[in-house]
Amino acid sequence: MKGRKIVAIAACVGLAVAGAGCGSGSTSTGSGGAPPKVAMLDKLGTPEGQVNVIAWAGYAEDGSTDPKVDWVHPFTKATGCKVNVKVAGTSDEMVTLMKTNQYDVVSASGDASLRLVYSGTAAPVNTKLVPNYATIFPFLKNRAWNSVDGQAYGIPHGWGANLLQYNTDVVKPAPTSWGVVFQAWSPYKGKITAYDSPIYIADAALYLMKTKPELGIKNPYALDDKQFQAAVALLKQQKANVGEYWSDYTKSVQSFESGGSVVGTTWQVINNLITSDKKVKVNAILPAEGSTGWSDTWMVAAKAPHPTCSYKWLDWIVSPSVNAQVATYFGEAPAQSKSCQEKDMTEQCATFHAADKPYSDKIWYWTTPTAKCLDGRTDATCTDYTKWTQAWTEIKG
Repeated sequence: MKGRKIVAIAACVGLAVAGAGCGSGSTSTGSGGAPPKVAMLDKLGTPEGQVNVIAWAGYAEDGSTDPKVDWVHPFTKATGCKVNVKVAGTSDEMVTLMKTNQYDVVSASGDASLRLVYSGTAAPVNTKLVPNYATIFPFLKNRAWNSVDGQAYGIPHGWGANLLQYNTDVVKPAPTSWGVVFQAWSPYKGKITAYDSPIYIADAALYLMKTKPELGIKNPYALDDKQFQAAVALLKQQKANVGEYWSDYTKSVQSFESGGSVVGTTWQVINNLITSDKKVKVNAILPAEGSTGWSDTWMVAAKAPHPTCSYKWLDWIVSPSVNAQVATYFGEAPAQSKSCQEKDMTEQCATFHAADKPYSDKIWYWTTPTAKCLDGRTDATCTDYTKWTQAWTEIKG
């Protein structure tokens, strides 16, 4: 089972939050209007000899965790760019580190990417300088979390959905809706688990989008005050039924296997781990309402000290073989379409729906909420990520 490797990663590096998930805390997202003008690299120069990387654990392995897992040293051998890796535990930490201007590139999740764009910390990316960008799955390109007005601000890396997992021996009948975790009458009070991050407010908004159409929610990350307050109220109601909020997915595994949790938000890799362990029987589904999810993006700093090595890293990390290695090791769908043609990738790509656009279309990928409504409304002001962070503190109490 591929997911087994992920536990090893977490144990070795003290992973607090898996790379995909990861955001909490407060930093400004800006107004969501036009981003500051930042120059885009127009051509590559002579490699500067090194590149400073901020990454989720498992995204830039150099063999120190597992000697057999190393795509950093081959990069250095091929380009002459030494890789200095800083592993970050949260999206907030990534944003803070990037603002020091000491780093070149970052593997940002959708709850950080627009913060980096609108603060002028990240530069637009010249995709012509990244040859492997051409074969990235098209449905991951030029999306709301990795571009602005058609300008790419990063290279898609890997993605996944936030699924509904349940213990099949306890939760009956089998749920088909997020209602099992949001409705006040849930018979599983005290054994419901939820993701611990302000971005989880979008999960409540998604549920309301389908169950209370009168609220007019069109995008779970674009909430005016009335819509936002409705989502917050639902989460405050849900809190009475939640037994555990998780951000470290190894704890989610433990909670399900111990019986502490029987239903709630999960990732495919968590489901794989529990299924492999065979301590309890679980199933994970994409509910009728769809789900939220993540699509991580490699971004370049506006003041990158080593721009040529940065672009060479971007091209290397999404090359077919390397992107396949990362996706397998980390436990996610690769963004590179040719990765699914690599040896032993058939099961990985099938399990994580890597080439499945209809499946991807059911996912609302994490996107940093901004005051400018991301659903296109110009007659309303939406709640930005700072307000989401404040509300999340109130929800958890």
